[in-house]
Amino acid sequence: MSNLKVAVIGAGSIAVHRHLPEYQSRQGVDIVAVCDILEKRAQEVAAEYGAKAYTDYKEAITDSGADLVSVCLPNYLHAPVSIFALEQGKHVLCEKPMATSDEEAQQMIEASNKSGKKLMIGHNQRFVASHEKARELIANGDLGKIYSFRTTFGHGGPEGWSVDGAESWFFRKKEAFIGALGDLGVHKADVIRYILGEEMKEVAAMVESSAKENSDVDDQAVSVLRSENGIIGTLTASWAYKGGENNATVIYGEKGNLRLEDDPTYSLIATYTDGTRVNYELGQIQTNDGGGQTSTGVIDHFVDSVLNDTKPLIDGEEGYKSLKIILAALEANETKQNVTIS
Repeated sequence: MSNLKVAVIGAGSIAVHRHLPEYQSRQGVDIVAVCDILEKRAQEVAAEYGAKAYTDYKEAITDSGADLVSVCLPNYLHAPVSIFALEQGKHVLCEKPMATSDEEAQQMIEASNKSGKKLMIGHNQRFVASHEKARELIANGDLGKIYSFRTTFGHGGPEGWSVDGAESWFFRKKEAFIGALGDLGVHKADVIRYILGEEMKEVAAMVESSAKENSDVDDQAVSVLRSENGIIGTLTASWAYKGGENNATVIYGEKGNLRLEDDPTYSLIATYTDGTRVNYELGQIQTNDGGGQTSTGVIDHFVDSVLNDTKPLIDGEEGYKSLKIILAALEANETKQNVTIS
């Protein structure tokens, strides 16, 4: 069987640090196209991977003969580029948040269904060992009834990570649509749904733009979520955690609690009401400064889903459910009322 060909659209940090190296280390995949609106950037990155450089995403998707397309672009371009690629018969891995509205998300899912091609959203936190283990413990009933949770993702902001630093599209509402909530909050919306195995039904939120000077998007957000079975908890996203990254989740249940990514040594600590405590050393979560696990697991899962013709763990429907929580948080902040997710 010939190798799968991949086109990576967008040559910023997420492509350079995650998608491209993970495709390269994967057997049976050839990187054939790298596209970026900045020609010099496209050429430099493409040369590194022996791929052809493009500045027009449509050409990169059609002319390269790609089977797979990674969409690593500013948020407002996720839907149009993904839909185009799906319509061209390509399997698509799109970065999160998948879209900037309900309508866009639904159009992406429709394009995937119509073309019969895979659509996966890059929610890498589902592949973190501590999150997978916590999901298993909860599903097995080890914690009994779940009452509450708190989940956080915060760091100093995308200027420390983005290839364009403080000039990054992340800070421009026209291109980003949403700030810390879309960058970090949507990760936690996705992972809390995954760990608990429940959908969120109601959202309250407070959102601020107080930490970044040349920005018109949110950089602080705290949401309160209620699940379909009455589990309540908080979701926090921040670009103002100056003392280092925080990616912790705590789950409180009838028989004990779980602390995930909240300890420097143990990625999961289970403390039970009978006095027992289990420390799991499962490897630390990947961080933006190069710490933790070396692979996100996203690329491998995407490629496997294509090769084996299986449904990706985070398909369009799953990505949409996580996006809905974030859209509801924005609406709740604007209306100053709780929002019910239909």
